[in-house]
Amino acid sequence: MRLTTWLRLVPGRPFRGAGRRTALVAAGLPLHLAVVPLWLWLIGTMAALVPAVAPLPVLLTLVVTPLLTVGQRRRYRALVGRDLPRPAAPGPGRNWTSAVRRLTTRALWRQACYHAVAGPLLAVLDLAVLAVWAAAVVAASLYVWIWALPPQWRVTDLGYTTQAAYITVGGLALLFLGPRLTGALVRLETRAAEVLLGPSRTDKLARRVADLAESRAGVLDAADAERRRIERDLHDGVQQRLVSLAVNLGLARSTLGDLPEDARKVIDEAHREAKEAIDELNNLVRGLHPAVLEDRGLDAALSGVAARLPIPVRVAVDLPQRPSPTVEAVAYFVVSEALTNVVKHARASRADVTVDRIGETLLLVVADDGAGGADPAAVGGTGLAGLAKRVASVDGTFSCRSPAGGPTVITVELPCVP
Repeated sequence: MRLTTWLRLVPGRPFRGAGRRTALVAAGLPLHLAVVPLWLWLIGTMAALVPAVAPLPVLLTLVVTPLLTVGQRRRYRALVGRDLPRPAAPGPGRNWTSAVRRLTTRALWRQACYHAVAGPLLAVLDLAVLAVWAAAVVAASLYVWIWALPPQWRVTDLGYTTQAAYITVGGLALLFLGPRLTGALVRLETRAAEVLLGPSRTDKLARRVADLAESRAGVLDAADAERRRIERDLHDGVQQRLVSLAVNLGLARSTLGDLPEDARKVIDEAHREAKEAIDELNNLVRGLHPAVLEDRGLDAALSGVAARLPIPVRVAVDLPQRPSPTVEAVAYFVVSEALTNVVKHARASRADVTVDRIGETLLLVVADDGAGGADPAAVGGTGLAGLAKRVASVDGTFSCRSPAGGPTVITVELPCVP
């Protein structure tokens, strides 16, 4: 059986990828030792009691740290096809303020710690692993070196055969130990690089939060767009068909005077149900996404809601510019549902709605003179918990102040994105 075939049968196939990992270790050796002269210079200046020169090697270390980090990233990408995670980049700018900000970032100092502290320690391990590989190759191929000697040398040294056998066996053992040592060292180096050269745990959590916020905003925008599409389809399709049906039934009732009484009653019933279906569909369309909100904005939409209520409602909207469609839709539905709750539960005689923009915040205030006692935490209550969840979906705040006997004041703050 050939040696290569036998090696394939070894459990775990230890030599798979060993070449790339060894090359990674060898390529990292000069990068790990690059900062050592600067730190020897620092130690020398401190030993010579020249503190004025001491900051210079530290500054040079910080200057070369980004270059060494780029080299480490290219090493991993070229030899093992792995991209190390990148920390958050500092803000743009080329003035002194931005330069100081870059020099004081935690990411830069963590990278400097990797190159100045972890790098030399890893270099010692790199040298040890490379020495194991060199000793293994030399020892395992000792017979080759012996047979390369002149014949008289081999004949005069009669004890070389037994000694060479022991050395060869030891070299073969090191050959099987080398890939495992190299793999362990590569895992250690990769872990150190990911921790010190990549983003910190805080940066990862902040990035995760930003990604989740962006994803949620996309879901909300998609849901709002889907509601608008359904509203258009109902308004332009089903609603028009029902209107046409109601018109035809009305014409039939007016023009066909010689119909039997039973047939006339059926037509009257169908005409009434068609008009009721149109009213229900209108309410459904307004509940999904009223067309007036998209066409004319929040002021006209809320005025339409107030006009349909059985109690007087004063609406005051002061918006120099319209917010985003998603925030605008949330504001409309919150005010609409709050006014519906006023009519159903508050026993109020009037209500006030105020919409104002303060900086980057859209402020909504819905107040009534009803009986009060509204509790957002009540199970199966007035729907205030649902309003709070809808407000929270866009990172808004919801508060309800409703003492017994009234009045009730609902205050909502929404992030106003133009």
